[in-house]
Amino acid sequence: MEFPQQLLPFDEHNEALQSNVHPADWRNPKPAARYNLVVVGGGTAGLVAAAGAAGLGAKVALIEHDLLGGDCLNVGCVPSKSLIASAREIAVLRGLANHHSDVQRAFTDFPAIMERMRRLRAKLSSHDSAQRFQGLGVDVFLGSASFLDGNTIGVGGERLAYRKAVVATGARASVPEISGLAESGFLTNESLFSLTELPPRLVVMGGGPIGCEMAQCFGRFGSQVTMIETGSRLLANDEPDAAAIVQKSLEKDGVRVYVNSKVIRVERSIGSKSVIVMSNEVEQAIACDQILVCVGRTPNVDGLGLDKAGIEFDPRRGIVVDDYLRTTNRNVYAAGDVCSTYKFTHAADFMARLVIQNALFMGRARVSHLLIPWCTYTSPEVAHVGLTTKQLAAQGIDFAEYRQPFSAVDRAVLAGTEDGFVSVFCRRGSDRILGATVVAEHAGEMIGELTMAIKHRIGLKQIASVIHPYPTCAEAIRKLGDQYNRQRLTPFVKSLVSKWLSWNR
Repeated sequence: MEFPQQLLPFDEHNEALQSNVHPADWRNPKPAARYNLVVVGGGTAGLVAAAGAAGLGAKVALIEHDLLGGDCLNVGCVPSKSLIASAREIAVLRGLANHHSDVQRAFTDFPAIMERMRRLRAKLSSHDSAQRFQGLGVDVFLGSASFLDGNTIGVGGERLAYRKAVVATGARASVPEISGLAESGFLTNESLFSLTELPPRLVVMGGGPIGCEMAQCFGRFGSQVTMIETGSRLLANDEPDAAAIVQKSLEKDGVRVYVNSKVIRVERSIGSKSVIVMSNEVEQAIACDQILVCVGRTPNVDGLGLDKAGIEFDPRRGIVVDDYLRTTNRNVYAAGDVCSTYKFTHAADFMARLVIQNALFMGRARVSHLLIPWCTYTSPEVAHVGLTTKQLAAQGIDFAEYRQPFSAVDRAVLAGTEDGFVSVFCRRGSDRILGATVVAEHAGEMIGELTMAIKHRIGLKQIASVIHPYPTCAEAIRKLGDQYNRQRLTPFVKSLVSKWLSWNR
């Protein structure tokens, strides 16, 4: 029996995963005469839309051709964060030892690490199971969906009529056209988590979030990792100084980083592969056992019959939507990676909530009003929310930066995690926060406070008055408020204060 790549190796854990997210014996229900909402795609956006609409009393159908849970559960956030957790534990043990190689040999059991990942993924899969959504009142159809016309979708030989529909088919790994790559074989996030043996030599193509996370993971596991990035630096969407800290950390973990470099071709020989790279106008060959391609995402729009429903789309950019997430068919919406530049699980979640409001209740909620933070889970992590310095400059906004390095935060020093900072950008002369970056071991946990501050217009002056526990790394955020208050003490104000104190002496 053949299984999807994501279900290999087909052990007890992946068998449990399959029984939840694509049961082999599943029988599609008899379609209703008409649905309030038909959801195409069972990833984060689709699941949130289906559960939310059904919970409000709508008649909902959910269609998924592969595995419910989408990328996040099966080949994205869940398995990758399991590996990251294991890699961090290995790094801690290594830090306690004197000899790097001895610790690697003693504590890196790659098959056990991957087995743990599969076990935890299977445990979490019950949240996205077909049975759970059936219990919520959703008609779950497993099969390939295709629009038959502007008001009907076909699946498994059945016709599903709808009043409104939402396309949430997500995206897949982009694969560049490089000579010899396909013939030599390569990994993407869709096949990486099926590995059962640690590749001794790994080439990672792409210096974005996925590339950086997995390069560091496998470097800590003991692979000899080489990362190749065409741009001038890693993490192009983050602040340059934040990206520089991540690159330094990757190199500390043994990752060789090539920037301003381009893969020319891939060659294969017996038992090995060679990635031919042009770097600094010099061509060189990098021998490896596996190649991981992390060069972006391509929206899943093929085979959906979008043209039959009058839905405009671009093969590279995805489905065209307006600010209300409505497509060119006014009865069809889109949400998540298939239409958004923010390809994050939490972005898909909140876009789906917006669709429920707009599609079912004639809402006017705008996607442009969503404030979407993001985080790259390297060590240290890099999290950001709001406008970047590049965006501020492009919009001609005069801003001031307030920065707190963790080298001056007691908890970070005590924990040995002082490489990093918290930085906020405010409109000059104001304490209103326009953007923020955190580079810290747990930056993803810290960015929430700054996201709330921006969302609810809480300024640095108010943050300064909030007592944070000592010692914590989050105390760095309160210190930014102290910085703002100190700058308000101008020479004139200071002279008035001095006179007052002198008079009351």
